[in-house]
This record gives sequence, C-alpha cells and structure tokens, in this order.
Amino acid sequence: MKKVFSLLINFYQKYLSILSHGSCRYYPTCSEYSKWQFENNSFFKAIYLTITRILRCNQLFRGGLDYPKVRINHKNKKIMHKRVIIKYWFVPIGDGYFYVIKNWERNK
Repeated sequence: MKKVFSLLINFYQKYLSILSHGSCRYYPTCSEYSKWQFENNSFFKAIYLTITRILRCNQLFRGGLDYPKVRINHKNKKIMHKRVIIKYWFVPIGDGYFYVIKNWERNK
C-alpha cells in the first residue's frame, strides 16, 4: 500500500501540482511531507498525518516550516559497516522523537 500511495504522490507532483500554482502554505510542501511520512512511518500513521496536514493547509492557519516528526526505536537497529548514503537527517527534539530533514546534498 505504501508503494501505491507513493506512486500516486509522484504522479500528483509531476502532473497535477502544475495546476495548483504552488499554493502550499508550508515547507516542505504537503505532497513532499506525505512522501516523507510514507517512507519513515507506518501506513496508517502516515495516512493520518498526511490528512491532518492537508486539512491545515488553508487560510485559517499560518503555515511556515513543518518538518515531519517520527519516533525511532534504536534498540532494534543493526550497525552496518559500509559506506552510507544519507537520505534524511533525523534531528532530535526529545523523548525519542525526531524531525525529518531531507539531505539535498545527496543529489549532487
């Protein structure tokens, strides 16, 4: 299901977002935010957070920076000793929660 929604988001970004004239009030945009949520959270949590974000993207809310927040359990992570390509930076905000920030240098 995650892959299906990711493909739908990619389709929206490529073909349909041209019609909206860049009207998102947040950074990252709502479609980019939802893509990051699907990559870093469970399916149902990503759906819930995406829907609440889209509902907040209107004139009644200020907008601004709104990075996705994820909870990471470090106990089950295995350490791998190889060259790592960093796709996202996880910035701690306390109590095991992190902001997700995309690494733009990776594309160069």
